Amino acid sequence: MGMPSKHINSTAYVDGGSYLGIVAEFEEPKLAIATDDWRGGGMLGPVKLDMGLEAMDATLTMGGHTAALIRKFGTTAVDGVSLRLVSAYRADDGSAATSVNIFINGRFSEIDLGKSKAGDATEHKYTVPLSYYRREVNGVVDIRIDMVNGVFEVDGVDRYAEIMAILTS
Repeated sequence: MGMPSKHINSTAYVDGGSYLGIVAEFEEPKLAIATDDWRGGGMLGPVKLDMGLEAMDATLTMGGHTAALIRKFGTTAVDGVSLRLVSAYRADDGSAATSVNIFINGRFSEIDLGKSKAGDATEHKYTVPLSYYRREVNGVVDIRIDMVNGVFEVDGVDRYAEIMAILTS
């Protein structure tokens, strides 16, 4: 009998600084292949052609006021902010906990400072369009996407290497 592996706890690092106890929530980017419909002569219907990857966005929600992060807004570098989310997952079947590390680079495109009311908790939400994304589970890279350098690696196979070899030869 299997048991689901549940998210137990996490923390975040932004440009190397720890936000342990401050990070409230992290939303990983949606991974999607960009497609275009193609229906050529004689085809019964359209098929979706692979046109690369869709843009990726992640969101980070912090509890309270985070001045150091607000001061990163407006960086001109597409990879100007480095974030790392460390999570622990565990199934209630006696198996060992699983380590999941998410590494992303991007910049804050939007900061939602939310509402502030005396005596109430506050949260700041940061939207990060990504130029780089890497997901590791127990130290093994599952997915690595480097939009700028043309890397699209899944389970150790760079699915874009053939194209980059053509472009760089």
